[in-house]
Amino acid sequence: MTFVRKSDCFVLCLALLLMTGRITAQPSAGKLLAGVSESNITPFLDELIVGNFTKPAAKYIHDELYAKSLVLDDGQNQLAIVIIDNIMASAEVCESAKSLIEMHTNIKKENVLIAATHTHSSISASGENFSGYAANRELDEYQRFLARRISDGVRRAIYNKQPARIAHGSVQVPQHVFNRRWFLKPGTDMTNPFGEQDKVRFNPGVGNPNLDKPAGPTDPEVSFISVQTQDGKPLALLANYSLHYVGGVPVGEISADYYGVFASYFKDLLGGEKGAPGFVAMMSNGTSGDVNNINVKAAPEKRAPYEKMGIVARDVADAIFEKYKTLEYKTDVKLAASVENLQLGVRKPTSKQLARAREVVANPDGVKLYHPLESHYAKSVILQEEEWPDKISVVIQAIRIGDMALTAIPFEVFAETGLELKQKSPFKSTFNVSLANGSYIYLPTPRQHEWGGYETWLTTSKVEKEASVKIVSSLVKQLSKLKSAP
Repeated sequence: MTFVRKSDCFVLCLALLLMTGRITAQPSAGKLLAGVSESNITPFLDELIVGNFTKPAAKYIHDELYAKSLVLDDGQNQLAIVIIDNIMASAEVCESAKSLIEMHTNIKKENVLIAATHTHSSISASGENFSGYAANRELDEYQRFLARRISDGVRRAIYNKQPARIAHGSVQVPQHVFNRRWFLKPGTDMTNPFGEQDKVRFNPGVGNPNLDKPAGPTDPEVSFISVQTQDGKPLALLANYSLHYVGGVPVGEISADYYGVFASYFKDLLGGEKGAPGFVAMMSNGTSGDVNNINVKAAPEKRAPYEKMGIVARDVADAIFEKYKTLEYKTDVKLAASVENLQLGVRKPTSKQLARAREVVANPDGVKLYHPLESHYAKSVILQEEEWPDKISVVIQAIRIGDMALTAIPFEVFAETGLELKQKSPFKSTFNVSLANGSYIYLPTPRQHEWGGYETWLTTSKVEKEASVKIVSSLVKQLSKLKSAP
C-alpha cells in the first residue's frame, strides 16, 4: 500500500489546477474583489467600415478601439462585463468569446455580458452582410480575432482582481437626446421601400416644415457604476447613456465615437494615468434605438470633425463627475446573473413582397422604384426569406449587483422599452444595455410597428412585432427571481 502525505496531495492538486488554467483567487463571502483590463481591438486597414448604406474602406485610425472588461467577485459568484467599441457583434462572436472564457476560467457563460457600443466608425463584428443569417457562416478573420481578445481581456481582469468597493448613481443629461422618429403633417408623402405609406419618418431633417411631433420619448438618465480599491483608488467606471452614436467622422476613418472620448476624458478628470493608474472607464449603449443627438427644430449646426462627439462626451462626464464625488461605497454586495434563451418568430415577406423583391433584383433598371433604398431592401428581403429560419433563440440576460440591476438585450432598443423596464424592475436602480450578447438590429414596440418608419421595415426589424413585449416580460421575471433569491 502506498501512502501519500497531505502536503504532497496539496501540491498535486495545485499543479492540476494550474495545468487546467482555471485557478482563481476567491474572497471570503461578502468581500468584493474586482479586476479590470482593456484589450486593443482596432481592426485592420482596408476593411469596409459599416454603419451606413455606403461602406468606405478604412484608411486611417483616428483613435484606437478597445474591449474593456470588468470582473466582479463576491466569493460565491463572478461576473464579467465587457464593452467593445464596435457597431454590433453577432451572437456567434459573443458565444465564441464566452466559450473561451468558460474554458480558461471558472466564470460561467451566463455570468458574462458582452455588448457593443454602436460606433458607426469601425468594421463589423457581425460579418459584412447584416441581412444574412450569421449562424450559417463561419466567423471571419476579424470576428475570430475579436472573440479571442475579449476572452484574453477577461482573463487579464481576473488576474488583476483585488479587494474592492462599489457604488452606483445616476445623473440627468437631457440636452443631447432627441427622439429621431417624427409624425409629419397630413398630406406628406411617406412612401417606404415596400410601396406603403408610413405614419412616422426617422431623421426627417433639420428645419423640415412638415414636422408635427416626435413619435416617442427619450431617456435622459445616465446610470453608472463606480468601482474602487478598498482604500479609495479608482478602478473602473461603467456608464450607460441612451444615445445613438454621434458621428462627424471623416470618410475612411476608424473611431470609437463619443464612447471613447468619454472614457479618455473621465480618466483625465481623475488625474490621468498619474492620478488613476490602471483606471478603465467604459460607456455602454442604453435604449437609443429611436434616439439621436440632432435637434431637428433648431438651426442647422456646422461642426468640425469630431467636435460634436467631444461636446457630448464632456457634458456626460462632467455631470457624472460631480455625482461621483458624493458616492457611498459598499464591499458586501451580492452578485448574480440570469439568462433566458427566448424563442422569437422571424418576420417573413408576403408572397407579394417577395415577388416584387425578386423583380427589382432581376431588373433594377426596368422597375420604377417606390423608394431610393428599395434595391437594397429587395436583396435583404430575399435573404430573409431564403436564409433565416422561422424562429430564432436570443439571449436575454439580467444581472444583479447589490441593490441595482442591469438588463441586456441583443437589439437596438427603443427608449420607451427602457423606461418600462426601469418602472417595472423591483430593484432600486436598473438600466438596460443594448446590443448585448448578439445583435438582431431594431426592436420597435408594437405601436411603433403600427406607425412604420425605417426602424420597423422588414429586415431592419427582423423579429416578430410582439418581441419587445415578450422580452420585457422575460426580464421582469428574471429580475424578480434575482431580487428574491436567498
